[in-house]
Amino acid sequence: MGYKSYRGNSPQRKKKSWLIALLALLIAGALALGALELVIWRGAQGRTAQAGDGPEVMVIFGCQVKPDGPSILLRDRLDTALAYLEDHPNTRIVVSGGRGDDEHQSEAQCMYDYLTAHGVDGEQIRMEDQSRNTHQNIRNTLALWGGGPPWGSIPAPEQCRYVLVSSDFHLSRILMLWQRAAGRLDNVTTLPAPVSHAPSRVQMFFREPLALVKSFVFDW
Repeated sequence: MGYKSYRGNSPQRKKKSWLIALLALLIAGALALGALELVIWRGAQGRTAQAGDGPEVMVIFGCQVKPDGPSILLRDRLDTALAYLEDHPNTRIVVSGGRGDDEHQSEAQCMYDYLTAHGVDGEQIRMEDQSRNTHQNIRNTLALWGGGPPWGSIPAPEQCRYVLVSSDFHLSRILMLWQRAAGRLDNVTTLPAPVSHAPSRVQMFFREPLALVKSFVFDW
């Protein structure tokens, strides 16, 4: 009887196959992460509405509230909004964000207090203080109109122009979810707030791609 070799099934060859598969998986993951970061970067550049001549409504998306006031990320968003309001003083405003388990007040109330302390007329501001995530921010904001306008003679939400304010990394996800909820983006301008807190910038480099995938799959 001749000798039959089993070298093809040796432990070394199996180990090499596993290493090749692992390397391929790591490369695929890196490419996917790179593609998602590119989507996030494009959204962070901001956009300008291409259509609509109705009244302008600014929506400021909430972020963590600290015991002494807005977190750095939230303050970045609010200061970006204030800079815009200097040149557009008649803009109506929605501050959107509920109260987290570790927060002493809703994000909407914190934003209202900050804006009015910096000279914004409280009559311009509508609070949406029930949402707990970006998907709810958008759905609840658009539902504020209900059967009638929240500010004087302002028309239905589809007739308005919107200025969406949030941290730059957050805007791609906001635009995706806004289009799902409102059915259009041609009346939307985005204002990217810079992220002045370096640790948050690093954290969001890894967190936001996962959040974008989660929202793409589950937030309908």
